[in-house]
Amino acid sequence: MDSNIIRLSSPITLKHTRSSKTVHLHSLPTKPFNFRLHCSKSSGGGGVSFDGSAFEAERLRLDARARQTMAETSRREMEMGQEYDNPKAWKWVIRKRIWDLMEARNIAQNPRPVHHRIPNFVGAPAAAKNLGGLEVFRGADCVKVNPDSPQKQVRFLTLSGGKKLLTPQPRLRTGFFSVLESSMLSPNNISEACTSVGVAKYGRPIGLDEKIKVDLIVIGSVAVYPKTGARLGKGEGFAELEYGMLRYMGAIDDSTPVVTSVHDCQLVDDIPVEKLLVHDVPVDIICTPTQVIFTNTAIPKPQGIYWDKLSPEKLGQIRILRELKSRIERETGQKLPCGPSEKLPPTARQRR
Repeated sequence: MDSNIIRLSSPITLKHTRSSKTVHLHSLPTKPFNFRLHCSKSSGGGGVSFDGSAFEAERLRLDARARQTMAETSRREMEMGQEYDNPKAWKWVIRKRIWDLMEARNIAQNPRPVHHRIPNFVGAPAAAKNLGGLEVFRGADCVKVNPDSPQKQVRFLTLSGGKKLLTPQPRLRTGFFSVLESSMLSPNNISEACTSVGVAKYGRPIGLDEKIKVDLIVIGSVAVYPKTGARLGKGEGFAELEYGMLRYMGAIDDSTPVVTSVHDCQLVDDIPVEKLLVHDVPVDIICTPTQVIFTNTAIPKPQGIYWDKLSPEKLGQIRILRELKSRIERETGQKLPCGPSEKLPPTARQRR
């Protein structure tokens, strides 16, 4: 194993110059984060009621700021790609082509514009229906689904089918994962529970020590290559971090199927496998409104969180990662590696 890579899916041994020390990462304590932001005292008896309007307003504000940052990042990466042969520039070229195409052909659905999002699309419910017919979905007890709009129907099928739904707080900004089960809900609020507000309102926050087995991962995509299973997300890397943390928890392994639902126009043939990074997550199955594709991917799945790929900016955005990193460093007595800044040009990054 590369000495600069910490794979959180299993115990590790780190050797000091004077002595060695084994740290079993699964024993590290962690507190579940509370997703219930912007709460107010209820008028009846001093309890706490969830303020969904305030939560949604704050979520939209942070989402707009994040998309603005992504737009600036994509421009910078593509400009640097011309000058420095930036290895990330080709991804942004493909993303922009798909986003532009979906808007131009009116395939895009709200929220629009779909640029710098996992794009919602015409036929998303049909793609979800195809996904719901998969044997791996029907046989799953617990399904992890991304929180984006095109997968809302997948979340609904999960809950209405009596399965356990594991879903992250959008961009992991304020928490970690929440678990929802149909037994926690009435039939009238299952649909609401499939939204970001509903997850915060009804979900049970969990921590990294939660004992949970995930049988299926559903992931959003901007573009996928059916021949290889190579996938591009919107460019923030949260799907990869979520996958790495689930590996750390022991909730998934290499055999856990990864499925994506996309429009047929998001199927591409120009994602070069040799240029993918070690933390990029491939997909096993692609569901579109018209077809189901089994990729038989040979791309290795990530084994955990690769700290040497994690920029200071990304680490600064995600509280649970900062806490986990600090705890590992305290336990091991060693400083974990850190990736290059996202603001440096590629040549400067390579010198780090």
